[in-house]
Amino acid sequence: MALIQSALIWVVYAVALVICLFIASIFVYVYQAPKERSILVDIVCIFTLLSLLATVLLLPVDVALVSSTTSSKLGRRKDWATQNKVDDIVKTLEIVYYTLYSLDAILCLLVLPFTYFWHEEYDEVDAQEGNQTLGQRFWGAFKYTIGFIVLVVAVFLIGFFVPVAKDRKGAHYDLDYFKHLLQAEDHGERALTFALGLLITIGTLIYILYTAAGFALLPITFIKSAPGISAPTLSANTASELEQNRERQRQLEGRNEGREGGLPPKDRREFEALIREERTLVRRERLAAEASGEGHGWLMKAWIKVEAVFRPLKLIGGLLLIVVSIFVWVCMLLTFADKAKNSICKSHCGYVLGHINIFNPMNWIFVKSAKVFPIDYIIFLLLALYFFSSSVVGISVIGIRFLWIKIFTIRKGHSTPQALLLATMLLTLMVLAINYAMAMIVAPQYAHYGPQTFCDRPPTPATAQPDCSDHHRAIKPCTEVSDSQAAKNVCTPSVGSTFMDRITVNFSFFGAVDFWAQVAFLAVFLIVFVLSLFRTPKLDQYVLDQDAEEDEEEGLLASTGRRFGATWQDITGRAGNKKSANRVGGDGRDNDRDDE
Repeated sequence: MALIQSALIWVVYAVALVICLFIASIFVYVYQAPKERSILVDIVCIFTLLSLLATVLLLPVDVALVSSTTSSKLGRRKDWATQNKVDDIVKTLEIVYYTLYSLDAILCLLVLPFTYFWHEEYDEVDAQEGNQTLGQRFWGAFKYTIGFIVLVVAVFLIGFFVPVAKDRKGAHYDLDYFKHLLQAEDHGERALTFALGLLITIGTLIYILYTAAGFALLPITFIKSAPGISAPTLSANTASELEQNRERQRQLEGRNEGREGGLPPKDRREFEALIREERTLVRRERLAAEASGEGHGWLMKAWIKVEAVFRPLKLIGGLLLIVVSIFVWVCMLLTFADKAKNSICKSHCGYVLGHINIFNPMNWIFVKSAKVFPIDYIIFLLLALYFFSSSVVGISVIGIRFLWIKIFTIRKGHSTPQALLLATMLLTLMVLAINYAMAMIVAPQYAHYGPQTFCDRPPTPATAQPDCSDHHRAIKPCTEVSDSQAAKNVCTPSVGSTFMDRITVNFSFFGAVDFWAQVAFLAVFLIVFVLSLFRTPKLDQYVLDQDAEEDEEEGLLASTGRRFGATWQDITGRAGNKKSANRVGGDGRDNDRDDE
């Protein structure tokens, strides 16, 4: 039975990885410019993103495996869960964790930089003339990567020799849980712990800006992906405006026919503005025709109708995601307040929380759902992908910057391979920070012990185990400060949470920075979310009328109702009232834009 349960847990993990592979491939395919595709860049980016998501999604597997050794109803270990069996489970998880973490570090610090320089070294003219060999290109990329190799060696050497935290007065390191974390592990493990702690801290600083902004804007991308005006309305309005434009041109030409010297300056300026306006209106008319399926077969028209029918699901889904974002934000705020007030050793151990003092709804949902695997895994997968997608949206909106200078723009179908590699590197660091946030802030009790409980009664002589079958009040949840002998015999912390705690306890500076950075995350989210209700930054998405930029800058509250109306008009095929937002002024501006 135990073997079947363990196999089922790993099968669910494998299915989740297949889903993540599909998502990573879609991300690379959608954002990279088609004319500049590189097979090597695609493979490296997809593999890196898959490795990162595999690391994050290992936590529910970890929790499920260690929790499978206990009976949460009886508060004791199952008959098959001997100490050797539990140690084997923990050892297997440690091997998988250290393999994935090492792979993440190598991909972020070596493989991605080398691929970037490899692509930069390509010279199309020299390659066509045979003046550039693969060896020359490899050496050109490698010599620039040497700096990153030196950086990696330096980080691991520092981690190899840096002293870890020792017992401090008043730090409560006398608890067995912290003694376990402070046990002298081998220097290689210490070096990896330091390197991952450094990467998580750097990633947390990036996650404050990109992920927090994306967390607020992702629901809005769902809502605003629907056009603010329907295709029938746009077509009718454009036809009317085009007819008025051409009629005005005819009037000007007729009024000045036969006039020496041509049109007077005032009429000439108006006529030139009308010509530019006509060009924009013709383009808009073509866009409306394409959106309505005119000139295509019945199948295309049917597909457009079906797409319009399901568009309200995106609109409603966006509103639901707003609720999810606010809910997660509140849960993170509750955990932060709990840790800041009730952590037993404060900054000395990175604000590790002994047990939950303030009720966290998200933590409660995870703990309860963990009793029926894989419900908790599905929730965790959706939440992790939500954080990941928020990071992608944040990069799309803000771009890749050095301070205030934008280096690359990340847009769908327009991102160069170099931009995609740098975006993947940023996502690598942010996903490591998300891993910390999920385990330590979003659902700390679930991440540490899951639904594990212990029976706080002395063992019976018959079974040599405590018996709480007749006294359920004695069954208590496992926590970090459960240092009774009964808890030691039952509770097994997850390997992932132990690794995070080891970073924050042994290198308390990293723990303090990562913890207080969550305040900045919450603050950035709140600011961006409130501002987006009234004025939204331009999002990289398709809108029916590419020229209605003012519509994109309107706030969410002002545009949601109009988008529902436009969706209904697309379904019925009937035009609504003329929208002032779609009129092109005759003020002489050139509204001719690329309609990619």
